[in-house]
Amino acid sequence: MKKVMKIFAAVLVLSMLAVAAVACAGGDTGESLTVEPGILNMVTNAEFPPYEFHQGGKITGIDAEIAAAIAEKLGLELRINDIDFDSIIPSIEAGKYDMAMAGMTVTEDRKEQVNFTTSYATGVQVIIVPEGSSITSVDDLFEEGAFHLIGVQLATTGDLYATWDLEDEGLASIERFNKGADAIVALVSGKIDCVIIDNEPAKVYVSQNQGLFILDTEFAIEDYAIAINKNNTALLEKIDAALRELIADGTVQSIIDRYINPN
Repeated sequence: MKKVMKIFAAVLVLSMLAVAAVACAGGDTGESLTVEPGILNMVTNAEFPPYEFHQGGKITGIDAEIAAAIAEKLGLELRINDIDFDSIIPSIEAGKYDMAMAGMTVTEDRKEQVNFTTSYATGVQVIIVPEGSSITSVDDLFEEGAFHLIGVQLATTGDLYATWDLEDEGLASIERFNKGADAIVALVSGKIDCVIIDNEPAKVYVSQNQGLFILDTEFAIEDYAIAINKNNTALLEKIDAALRELIADGTVQSIIDRYINPN
C-alpha cells in the first residue's frame, strides 16, 4: 500500500510540473506569456515627449496610453520601466521585459534582434538649428567639403541615420547624448551646430528654447512599432491583435490626436 501511495504521489508531482511547464511555455492566457504573471512589463526611455515623458510623478504620453489600452484588452496590469534608450533592445533580447515602446523605429538591423508588431505611428526625423545658422536645409549637411558637429540621442534612429549618411562619409562629427534634452543644451550653448531628432519632441524643445527652429526639410521618415522578444511569438500575436483592434476602432488615433495637433 505504501508503495502504491508513493507511486501516486510521484505521478501527482510530475503532473503538476507538466501543467506548470505548459503555463510557462504559453498556455491560453496572456498572463502565462509575460515575464511576470498578470503583469505586462513595458520598457521605455521616458525622455521622448509626447510619446513618453515624466509628468506628475509618473510616465505618460502616447506610448504609455496605447500600452495601457493593450494591457486592458489582455486583462493585464501595465508596468512601465524607464531605462537608457540604448539598453532597450538588449533588455528585450534578454527577456527582462515583455515589450518595448519608445518611439521605436522599425529598421532592418533591429528586426534581426527583435520582432515588431504592426506600425501604429509615423515618425519624422528633423533638424533643429539656432537662428542665423549656415545650415538652412538638409542639403547643406551633404555639400562637398561640409563638416558639422551634429547632436543626437544615443542609439536612436537620428544617431543611426546621421552616422551612416554623414559621419561615415566624412561629412560630420556626431556628438551622442543620453537624452535629447542634453543635445539641445549643447546646441543652445554653441557646442554643436544642429540636432537631428524626431519631429514631435523637436517641437517641444523648440517651444522651450528661444532662438531655435526646425528646418522645413525632413531628414528621414520612419514607422514606429512595438518590439518583442523573438522567442515569444505567442505574446507577439496577442499584442499585435490587440493593437490592430485599437487601430481599427480609432482608439490609437484618438490618443495620438490628444498629444499631437493634427493641424
